[in-house]
Amino acid sequence: MTTRLILVRHSASHHKDEGVVGGPRGCRGLNDLGRSQAQSLGRRLVRELKDRPRAIYSSVIPRAIETAEILAAALGNLDVILDCGLCTYHTPADTDGKPWAEYSRENTVAGGGVFRPFERGNESWSELVGRTGRTLEEIVARHAGETIIVAAHSETVQSAFIVFGGLPLSPGFEMVVTNASITEWETKGNPDAWPRPGWVLVRFNDSAHLLVEG
Repeated sequence: MTTRLILVRHSASHHKDEGVVGGPRGCRGLNDLGRSQAQSLGRRLVRELKDRPRAIYSSVIPRAIETAEILAAALGNLDVILDCGLCTYHTPADTDGKPWAEYSRENTVAGGGVFRPFERGNESWSELVGRTGRTLEEIVARHAGETIIVAAHSETVQSAFIVFGGLPLSPGFEMVVTNASITEWETKGNPDAWPRPGWVLVRFNDSAHLLVEG
């Protein structure tokens, strides 16, 4: 029994171009480049996946949802299941859509780090890892023996290294996660068992489809 988790970072989005806090309301989804990236990824997954997933999971933020919907259509109109546990940092609702530089300037907290947030009202890194880690573990337990696709954010991909790879909360190095890239984990054990099975990192930040078609 092999469980495969394919983590996809959302494609290029308007919120990054605009420099705004891109939460559920402030994010306007993918730009033209992002839609093209997601379509390229969808074509690659159709070629590669022998075991098609039954559903695709996404955070509740529009750029991830739109990425997931494009992949779902390419793979045969699969259902897209939304889960807030997969989101990037949960910033305060009243900051959604505001310029990020303004939010950071007005709310920066001294001493931020792994266990303390860098901005007032934001999550700390440890809180984000706890939330996304629990969500990822629940998803793979629900789909033991299947292939699962999750469209989310760079932080979701990074936290998976702590959850499945056993890295410390503060690894001591940076992980660059490209838009529309694939990071894949698999295990032959039961992801719903304790102790948890060992996971294998099959690939990280694989964006070859963008180079071939871009």
